[in-house]
Amino acid sequence: MARVRSFGPSQQRVKAHPTEVDCEHVVIDDGSERLLHLSTFGSDDRASERKSSQSIQLNSESARQLVEIIEQAFPELRRR
Repeated sequence: MARVRSFGPSQQRVKAHPTEVDCEHVVIDDGSERLLHLSTFGSDDRASERKSSQSIQLNSESARQLVEIIEQAFPELRRR
């Protein structure tokens, strides 16, 4: 698990993954900071029992950055 500090463009060569997974979210608010916690779970073909595979946490600033990235990638979703 990690808290996302920043987002930036990548030079990696990537392609669409052949498998899909589920993602669960929860908001954590300890009174001083609110975080969005996202956890993905193994694919349906995973040999072991269902468990969290990877998790990230976003604070207000990293969430704002991600919203901007999503709106650039999917202009049809832009808020009006």
